Amino acid sequence: MDRLYIFDTSLRDGEQSPGASLTSDEKLEIAFQLAELGIDIVEAGFPIASPDDAAAVRRIATLVKGPTIAALARCKPEDIDVAWDSLRDGESVRLHTFISTSDIHLKHQFRMTREQALEHAVAMVKRAKSYTSDVEFSPMDATRSDWAYLHAVLRAVIDAGATTINIADTVGYTTPGEFRQLIESIREHVPNAHRAVISVHCHNDLGMAVANSLAGVLAGARQVECTINGIGERAGNAALEEIVMAVKTRPDVYGVQTEVDSAQIYKTSRLVSNLTGIVVQPNKAVVGSNAFAHESGIHQDGVLKERSTYEIMDARHVGLSDSTLVLGKHSGRHALRQRFEEMGYRLSEEELNRAFSRFKEIAEKKKETTTKDLEAILADEIVSVHEVYRVQRLQVTCGYPVVPTATVELRLPSGEDRLEVATGTGPVEASYMAITRIVGLPIRLAEYSVRSVTSGIDALGEVSVRIECNGRTFHGRGADPDIVVASAKAYVNAINKAASTPQQAGERVKTGVGV
Repeated sequence: MDRLYIFDTSLRDGEQSPGASLTSDEKLEIAFQLAELGIDIVEAGFPIASPDDAAAVRRIATLVKGPTIAALARCKPEDIDVAWDSLRDGESVRLHTFISTSDIHLKHQFRMTREQALEHAVAMVKRAKSYTSDVEFSPMDATRSDWAYLHAVLRAVIDAGATTINIADTVGYTTPGEFRQLIESIREHVPNAHRAVISVHCHNDLGMAVANSLAGVLAGARQVECTINGIGERAGNAALEEIVMAVKTRPDVYGVQTEVDSAQIYKTSRLVSNLTGIVVQPNKAVVGSNAFAHESGIHQDGVLKERSTYEIMDARHVGLSDSTLVLGKHSGRHALRQRFEEMGYRLSEEELNRAFSRFKEIAEKKKETTTKDLEAILADEIVSVHEVYRVQRLQVTCGYPVVPTATVELRLPSGEDRLEVATGTGPVEASYMAITRIVGLPIRLAEYSVRSVTSGIDALGEVSVRIECNGRTFHGRGADPDIVVASAKAYVNAINKAASTPQQAGERVKTGVGV
């Protein structure tokens, strides 16, 4: 079968999701996991956007081995130069440049004629080619472009040195049948198309990003650009996990194969969800919490007799475990380590000790600890955020007509403990007021959400918050059977990110939606 290359743009297009913001350390952590997943090309960022973005791309290009590391640049000399400066120390890198080809974009956004856009495209591909042999060109809004003009642009940029041509459905406008015809027309009417890999990049505005991408594969595209959990601008991008499992499950239809280690999919999905704060919907294909769950009696009966009656994929193929091992308060470290390894996590002794201590706290309050409880413990305790502040003690009083009051003690960076008392309209607000007084940062709570990680009266509660501090947004999360404690942990988690992240040297420039 033909090789299908997987181009992951979670760190670039995915981070453009409203509300998603990743630190340099978080981007690097995701990039390492994408390498473990077996991704072919990782688009690490948009270096011209900010010094922070450029620095993150530089770290990823230098430290992450395995995938080709790509950086995005508009068809502008300064973009190309800054992108290359961020990539130059990597062992396998790609410059990815773009400009619109649709009349609506050229007229209203770029203020260019078709001829001018073509000249810019050719000149910047040549400039990129002077730096590296691996150059990708994307005609933004290709699916709303005149096909004859699009063919002419593609022919010219391939002659100029582009080795990948990426057909972008930037606004999610096309349909599967139409998109397949477009890719076929490119193969037929661009005489040098065989000299470049044809790629597709589809958005999900009409809910057809995956279907359109797969239609492109059927037409001969051999690279798909996608994101973990389908995150991205507006309604998001094609979901990587759905693309990979579709071609793996139906090789008879698509006739291609990837190098992705699908057993790493669920772990990667969870990591991206935790770090971006974008929760995966329960009924999400492949990685949703209900994707391999059966409630119907008929379905349960069928699956118990023969799994394939109602499951077209094996849960283990995406990194989920079928184990029914029950962990409780009498379980030891060895059992916990074994369960984590079955879930795909290998912890150091220090990490295991922290997780075990947290596990014991929860096990004392719950009859049994489930896989989702353990995932929440990992996300809560095994994190890459520098712990500037730590909750040492939290006590609240509330009721009717008592005024909610919180007493909070935090461990400070100096090592000393500081205690503060505050009131609020409820115990959570009172706790947050006390924490804010201790840390002394200009914090505004922008979003607060809580959900039950597991079912039952003793369910583990997971709190997700977004705070604004010094003009930047930070996401935090915490989990605990006591929802007030979980709320405090989430708030302090976000504050730690704010306290440990240096101010950007400049604001992000407005560079359009990209491809």
